[in-house]
Amino acid sequence: MKLYFVRHGRTEWNEEGRIQGANGDSPILESSIQQLKALGQHLSQTYFDAAYSSDLPRAVHTAQIILEQNQHPISLQETPALREWWLGRLEGRKIVELKALYPEEMKAFRHNLAEFHHDIFGAESVEETTQRTENFIKSLKDKSGEAILIVGHGANLTASIRTLLGYKPEELRKNGGLNNASVTILTTDDFEHYHLDTWNDTSYLKD
Repeated sequence: MKLYFVRHGRTEWNEEGRIQGANGDSPILESSIQQLKALGQHLSQTYFDAAYSSDLPRAVHTAQIILEQNQHPISLQETPALREWWLGRLEGRKIVELKALYPEEMKAFRHNLAEFHHDIFGAESVEETTQRTENFIKSLKDKSGEAILIVGHGANLTASIRTLLGYKPEELRKNGGLNNASVTILTTDDFEHYHLDTWNDTSYLKD
């Protein structure tokens, strides 16, 4: 089975440099809608046996645009299990502001999640956000077919995908996160062991 993970398109809050967690949302930029249409064309010949997205509007909109371009139409299923990391009091605030107020915590969030003290902000722990998404992915084990589309969010997907690959919490941010409108592909035969085929791919934009 191939799992196609897509981070939602770039939004207004992304552009403004604001934290956009599970309790925040803003519209996808028009420029990113065009990118997502290009991604949809890139994946248009891929036969998806199922398609899932976070139930937050930016992820749903992203998935809808991609599926509209596909030559093998299927319905989208939304789930809260794929929501962005719940980041409590950090949500909606500008990152530059937060770096000034909480330099060590923001550094940990970006580079070493094992040192991120979620409780300070009333946020989910790294274990909580990855476990809910990992459990959802493993629940797909009984699905038949060859490919599944999964549309979610940057912080949650980066940590969750690397958790599936066996990374430790301090390694989950190694080599950075996922770009907006990027594709990451994992393959698995048993939904216990995963192989990384493609990481953070936006090469379709050069085509």
